Amino acid sequence: METKLTLRLNNNVIARAKVYARNHKISLSKMIESYLDSITTQKEEDKDNSITPLVESLSGVIDLPADFDYKKEYGDYLAEKYE
Repeated sequence: METKLTLRLNNNVIARAKVYARNHKISLSKMIESYLDSITTQKEEDKDNSITPLVESLSGVIDLPADFDYKKEYGDYLAEKYE
């Protein structure tokens, strides 16, 4: 199903888009549809939130105590750095 859409765009942008569409032998409507489709379609890689091999190889490199307070440590580091 196709639906009409009204957009408000800068005249210069419209003119450049028309030239681009003409040079690429595509309608302006199809060009905008393709763009919107590409930015709203989730890629297969994005759907897969698995850990990358690099991150997995780095996991467990540092052993920290269970009660480690990273916020306090970072605060102490910044206080020392900017004394």
